[in-house]
Amino acid sequence: MSSRKPIKKAVFPVAGLGTRFLPATKAIPKEMLPVIDRPLIQYAVDEAREAGIEQMIFVTGRGKTAIVEHFDIAYELESTMSERGKDMGILEATRATPGDIITVRQQVPMGLGHAIWCARAIVGDDPFAIFLPDELMIGSPGCMKQMVDAYNEVGGNLISVIEVPKEEVFSYGVIDPGAESGALTEVKGLVEKPAVEDAPSNKIVSGRYILQPEVMRTLENQGKGAGGEIQLTDAMARMIGDQPFHAVTFEGKRYDCGSKLGFIEATLALALEREDMGQDVRALAQRLLG
Repeated sequence: MSSRKPIKKAVFPVAGLGTRFLPATKAIPKEMLPVIDRPLIQYAVDEAREAGIEQMIFVTGRGKTAIVEHFDIAYELESTMSERGKDMGILEATRATPGDIITVRQQVPMGLGHAIWCARAIVGDDPFAIFLPDELMIGSPGCMKQMVDAYNEVGGNLISVIEVPKEEVFSYGVIDPGAESGALTEVKGLVEKPAVEDAPSNKIVSGRYILQPEVMRTLENQGKGAGGEIQLTDAMARMIGDQPFHAVTFEGKRYDCGSKLGFIEATLALALEREDMGQDVRALAQRLLG
């Protein structure tokens, strides 16, 4: 089936208020909080670019302009740095080609499904990726690259999953698995936060999706679900059976940067792996623990 449209657009729902990180997020979007020296959103955009995605669609809310600023040219900063002979390479990844960063506003926080639906005009009739930047996925290749490779094989809709200990499934969306082949698992159903004894698997949905544009029509006609919000999971569940639906088990590490503990874990884990600071951080951690 060579008529499969390539994945060139990605939606980043970044309208959340970040209340868990107050007061840090009072004036700064939580997606701009740095893990070491790169804001969370930068990790997600880098992962998207690695997967061949060209258009980044940010679904933002009030007070989120810093995210867009981050990917703009910072003229004064750059000219000062070049005059001083500083390394400009660190800013390379933050530059967007004009027109590649598009923002749409989600005026009312009505859930993830609603945030995605706000991007419908830009997505149009193309399949698209979704990144939840709170979930920091570190792998080589990156999570979305692994998914795009799988999409090129099977098409349809894909979600990224990771395996967790069975007793932890009650906090997550879980897949009801069908046939498995390598990293690919057929998805027969999605269960949101099941009781441990009822969970159909230990494969939890983890913040990366590739969806067909039909999901927008599904969201359009969908009533409110859990928490009075329009849930993406409900819309995806309604598409199972109509289109191919697979899960890709992510080979790599997932850090839940929506929680303080996960944020600290990500910072430490990534710092320990860095050539420029790994040894020093290890020594520092041992000193603190001692």
